[in-house]
Amino acid sequence: MIYDTGTMAADPYATLGVSRGASESEIKSAYRKLAKELHPDRNTDNPKAAEKFSAATNAYDLLSDKDKRAQFDRGEIDAEGNPLHPFGGGGFGGQGGAGGSSFEFSEAGDIGDIFEGLFGGGRSGSSRGPFGFGRRQAPPPKGADVAYRLAVGFEDAARLDDQRITLSSGKAIDLKLKAGVENGTQMRLTGQGEKGPGGAGDAIVTIFVQDHKFYERDGDNIRLDVPIGLDEAVLGAKIKVPTVDGPVMLTVPKNAASGKTLRLKGKGFHKKGGGRGDQLVKLEIDLPEDDADLAEFVKSWKPGKPQNPRSEFGV
Repeated sequence: MIYDTGTMAADPYATLGVSRGASESEIKSAYRKLAKELHPDRNTDNPKAAEKFSAATNAYDLLSDKDKRAQFDRGEIDAEGNPLHPFGGGGFGGQGGAGGSSFEFSEAGDIGDIFEGLFGGGRSGSSRGPFGFGRRQAPPPKGADVAYRLAVGFEDAARLDDQRITLSSGKAIDLKLKAGVENGTQMRLTGQGEKGPGGAGDAIVTIFVQDHKFYERDGDNIRLDVPIGLDEAVLGAKIKVPTVDGPVMLTVPKNAASGKTLRLKGKGFHKKGGGRGDQLVKLEIDLPEDDADLAEFVKSWKPGKPQNPRSEFGV
């Protein structure tokens, strides 16, 4: 029987462009560079690139295996890993007996790790790629993401009211706000971006909470300045104040000073960790203009005990 070696493969060192004394890292680096240049996915219009890519892979397969590289350097195997003297030991008859040779077929060193870095491929189980790497090709790319800006009313943001948004496709959806929403909060709508070979991209919605004419945000709390009459401040009263959830009754204590802050629990923004912030109501005494009777009363009024409202300033 005649042993046919077929077409002689090129020297693996020459194929990778390295010297015979090249280190493992030099061989790996050379292969990475060639694999990136010649990969069929990047050379669909150049059929010869696939042949060169396969040759570079076979060369790396041999040189990255220490035992095979040593056998090649000693002239025991050719560039394809075949014995150069197949009849020297008595044919291919397996182990023992006539001293036959056995052939091992293994994956090339860390070839998989290289392709993970170059093309992001993953293992494909029992299926094998066209070049025998045991790897599947990279999945087709998804479509591009689409960015949107959405202005949300202050009270809507505090209550987490659903927001209607119309996408570039013309589709209108109700967007559910999430707890902790604030200026710059981004929400991702999966599959609502541009279409692509691997599926649609996403819609990225950036939220902007609008200012309010009398509410002011303070973290998860809401601040509100509320004017009260002099009689309400002195005698105390129950007054109606607005909140983002509707008006509520607030008790003003007797002798309430201007600037006193009262708390309405759970009337603020929804917190990320659960629950809600509060509404902080600051009282401001509103005096009537040109009230002659009030002026005469104050002139004749004598406080029960001496008072210096600016004593804290040391004056």
